[in-house]
Amino acid sequence: MAAYIIADVEVSDERQYEQYRKWASMALATHGVRILARGGQTITLEGRPPNRVVLLEFPDLTSAQSFYDSSEYQRARGERVNAAVMNMFVVAGV
Repeated sequence: MAAYIIADVEVSDERQYEQYRKWASMALATHGVRILARGGQTITLEGRPPNRVVLLEFPDLTSAQSFYDSSEYQRARGERVNAAVMNMFVVAGV
């Protein structure tokens, strides 16, 4: 069953965040992640408006967790420190 990582990202330092994007893109490619949305336009229907939204598709929950725990993505996370606050979670598809 597919799984999805959803992230709501509040970027505070665009220049530093660009380094995160560079390394995260490499990690995504290495793990064959399908990018469904990455910073596109949003329309708030209810609640608070999101910041930068990212939606990633994985074959299953285990693959999503493996991506997050990978050395490639950990490198990207290190580049994100002091550049953005991220609310990220994984959800199983139906």
